[in-house]
Amino acid sequence: MNRYDNLANVLGDRIEQGLYPAGHRLPSVRVLSNEHGVSVSTVQQAYRVLEERQLVEARPKSGYFVSLLKKRADLPAVCRNPQRPVDISQWDLVLAQINSRATPGMVALGGGTPDVTLSSLKPLGRSLARVAQRTDISALYYDTIDGSKVLRDQIARLLIDSGSNMDAENIVITTGCHEALSIAIRSVCEFGDIVAVDSPSFHGAMQTLKGFGMKALEIPTDPVTGISIEALEMALEQWPIKAIQLTPNCNNPLGYNMPDDRKKALLRLAQAYDIAIIEDDVYGDLAYQYPRPSTITSMDDDGRVLLCSSFSKTLAPGLRIGWIAPGRYRDRAIHMKYIGTGASATQPQIAIAEFIQQGHYQTHIRRVRHQYQQNLCIMTDWISQYFPEGVRISRPQGGFLLWIELDEKIDTQKLNRLLEPEKIQISVGSIFSASGKYRNCLRVNYAQLDEHVHRPAVKRVGEMIHQMMLMA
Repeated sequence: MNRYDNLANVLGDRIEQGLYPAGHRLPSVRVLSNEHGVSVSTVQQAYRVLEERQLVEARPKSGYFVSLLKKRADLPAVCRNPQRPVDISQWDLVLAQINSRATPGMVALGGGTPDVTLSSLKPLGRSLARVAQRTDISALYYDTIDGSKVLRDQIARLLIDSGSNMDAENIVITTGCHEALSIAIRSVCEFGDIVAVDSPSFHGAMQTLKGFGMKALEIPTDPVTGISIEALEMALEQWPIKAIQLTPNCNNPLGYNMPDDRKKALLRLAQAYDIAIIEDDVYGDLAYQYPRPSTITSMDDDGRVLLCSSFSKTLAPGLRIGWIAPGRYRDRAIHMKYIGTGASATQPQIAIAEFIQQGHYQTHIRRVRHQYQQNLCIMTDWISQYFPEGVRISRPQGGFLLWIELDEKIDTQKLNRLLEPEKIQISVGSIFSASGKYRNCLRVNYAQLDEHVHRPAVKRVGEMIHQMMLMA
């Protein structure tokens, strides 16, 4: 990330946290230059970035001030879930969402796909082509169950940014993060077990629990600080929870980065009750801050955290390459990998390793971080403009997903049905709950925004919500 982007993020966080209230005069360019050890031009560029985000406004001969243009939307409320395990539902809704994406002309506002059209991915295409054209046909054979050593070496290097000093032998390549989560769950849990999850939570992980005959216990989750440690401790005292599954960095769907002190408290709690933590870090490299936030895995000294991730969100989902660092559960994870898919596809592993080795991964990540952060401002502005007053909007600290809470009178399942004939799709909030909560919420994707396609779609969603409000 550029120095001016990094400085803009620091100042932006201070504004969002209320340290600089609306109308407050911000430090001068020269003061910030001295304070942060950067050039005057770097500070000026940082302020320009904040102006683009409509967080700051320049006043002639007076300096820079926190914007008075508009009040930021409130954050989504923390759902007070009943502290009891439940059987997981919503599969039909998840399947319908997946299938509807294939409809020609569908504007999929709710999917979890990154922008795969960027020029920074072209070297990956060339790497894939080179691997396919080699006279050495070794890439057409099975690799080992734990995956390509050269790719595991590169992943171990990438994990240093998240605070982990991990040996490649501790990493197992999987067919995407979804398989990594599946392996993790099967490595520590059995039929009928209870797993604590953040709420709202990634529907894919919950459907995996459903498929293995397990129950989910939803723990209230704050849109800024993450899963409630206090509520989790109460649940652990009441129920025989086998594992905790959560996404602490660039959370899907809320977008927060869990503070380090909360991560450490969570780990201490897991140690006290001797249970595993299944950590989904698939969006972690897309954090807007630099260096990126630490994983819980990096704080773990007894191997109870199973780290799951992939290149599906950072590069492209069609690669189907992910990984798991299963800690003390490695032997069990290798067996689960073997009985699941066996070895993962060899060619994309080799191509991705080459892409990373040549420095293209970090170049691409810097570009998408910047794009997604800019797109977040654009999408938030559209929603504020077209949706009813009182809408609550998350404030993602990374990734490309936004969580929106509407008036309780709005059922987003009905909203989605009304939008489908117009070839617009949202992700309904209820699929992010084991028991179907969040019916008045939705998730939208802002990875790739086309002014002529996505803005009219967002406007139409807002119009439909207004109509539903009048009829309620």
